[in-house]
Amino acid sequence: MDRRRVLSFIKTALTGFDKPLALIVFLLFATGIVALYSAAIDMPGRVEDQLRNILLSYLVMWVIAYLPTQTLMRVAVPLYTVGVALLVAVAMFGLIRKGARRWLYVGMVIQPSEIMKIAMPLMLAWYFQKREGSVRWFDFVLALVLLGVPVGLIAKQPDLGTGLLVMAAGLYVIYFAGLSWKIILPLLAIAVVAITALVSFEHDICAPGVTWPILHDYQQHRICTLLDPTTDPLGKGFHTIQSIIAIGSGGLFGKGWLKGTQTHLEFIPEKHTDFIFAVFSEEFGLIGNAVLLVLYLLLIFRGLYIAANAPTLFSRLLAGSITLIFFTYAFVNMGMVSGILPVVGVPLPLLSYGGTALVTLGMGIGILMSISRQKRLIQT
Repeated sequence: MDRRRVLSFIKTALTGFDKPLALIVFLLFATGIVALYSAAIDMPGRVEDQLRNILLSYLVMWVIAYLPTQTLMRVAVPLYTVGVALLVAVAMFGLIRKGARRWLYVGMVIQPSEIMKIAMPLMLAWYFQKREGSVRWFDFVLALVLLGVPVGLIAKQPDLGTGLLVMAAGLYVIYFAGLSWKIILPLLAIAVVAITALVSFEHDICAPGVTWPILHDYQQHRICTLLDPTTDPLGKGFHTIQSIIAIGSGGLFGKGWLKGTQTHLEFIPEKHTDFIFAVFSEEFGLIGNAVLLVLYLLLIFRGLYIAANAPTLFSRLLAGSITLIFFTYAFVNMGMVSGILPVVGVPLPLLSYGGTALVTLGMGIGILMSISRQKRLIQT
């Protein structure tokens, strides 16, 4: 009888989950544990901590999966307001660590910028839902203001990686809400011209004594070492050089699990967090990377499928934005580890060691499952 009750409870607990999405997430978690075991083999307790983080992420995912989307709409404005208020509090009297003011002590230490990764798409999706059928150009302007306030506060901390993710989450909602290509294309053209000019004049802009407006010194150094990591091979360029060596040395099939020389001879920095992709590439090679990319593509396709079939504008905008946040996480992390993007401290989703980021991503997956569950309930 007790066994039947347990099985019944498990069955009930899993009915709110989108099964294809849950399977993909499970496979990514399993892949992450395999890679982390190798990366952190000389760091006792990391794998156990990550398993606890995964369990917490699952619990958050399960709770949110059972929340109706109407509840998500109701919490959008309060969550955004609290998030911005906490960012202001950080700017005024936040904790400073390693030269950055990103944390706040409220009985425990928290990083309010993480809240905005979910609060931002919730807020903008709510905003455009309220204006469904009557969106005007000034609505996009106001949406950009709502986006610019927290992004500006996060950039001031400074936290380029989190600021990029929050900005991307908001821009995805604005795009899906119907922003015209007549505005998007000129902005893309300006960005391409700016990047081309940056690369063309790299020696001048990276010369000693040259300072850039807006960016901090360490951000300027990251871009300059991206353009030519060998200018500082033992300093700012060390991360990029060693991760590229690890990826290249993996070859087609990899060196084998637990046999990565760059990994276990301590050449790869932050190997269990931001640079875990270099560890995975060295040990599993191009074939392993292809499998990992397929898993991420399946995750993105499933999320976009949920978004396309969502019953309301709010659900469609929210699901589409959260899905592309996973794309942004993966693209930026793999890009920085491969040397095609600056090192900005973005983890590889569901693989990198960490608690806060994993719980945030669990919230995102839970929202996707909530939207999928709502669609099934409407159909039945």
